[in-house]
Amino acid sequence: TCDETWVHHYTPESKMASMEWRRKDETRPVKAKTRLSAGKVLATIFFDCKGVLLIDFLHERRTVNAAYYCQLLEQAKAAFRNKRRKQPIRDVILLHDNARPHTAALTQEKLRQIHWETLEHPPYSPDLSPCDFRLFGPLKEALGGNRFESDEEVQEFVCNWFKTRPQIFYEEGIHKLSSRWEKCVRLEGDYVEKQ
Repeated sequence: TCDETWVHHYTPESKMASMEWRRKDETRPVKAKTRLSAGKVLATIFFDCKGVLLIDFLHERRTVNAAYYCQLLEQAKAAFRNKRRKQPIRDVILLHDNARPHTAALTQEKLRQIHWETLEHPPYSPDLSPCDFRLFGPLKEALGGNRFESDEEVQEFVCNWFKTRPQIFYEEGIHKLSSRWEKCVRLEGDYVEKQ
């Protein structure tokens, strides 16, 4: 599966993470309104049930277009070949959202060339994307409260965070997908997380 997320030089702690116990008669602590930092990089992550295959970082003022995404697919194919030597490259089934670079004719041709099958992904359904429901939430939680001085520091943190996740972390993300899809069908397309 593959998806992208912005990673900021500073991500404030979540409200839950910054909560503290206090007595009823104590005044609430004053909290400044928090904002994300100006610096950020776009992390594109390809992973399967065994772990991360490829992480690519795109700097703030660049965009992902079909040509760039096709380059990423080639890199992901090489990473798959290198990390999953015993699994045939033609056995890959890719789940990615329906962003324009992913649905472009150039990308569809590249996917045919590398013989990767794709799964349809319903639009605006982060609850059905393992990257969204398994990877990005815990990553953003881990980033909470950290400050980075450069894109390189952000990239190092993200790469190290993914390296320290056990294989079961990735397996659970992939295995939960079928039950989430089934639940979505039962709910007639409603968000899985709402129930």
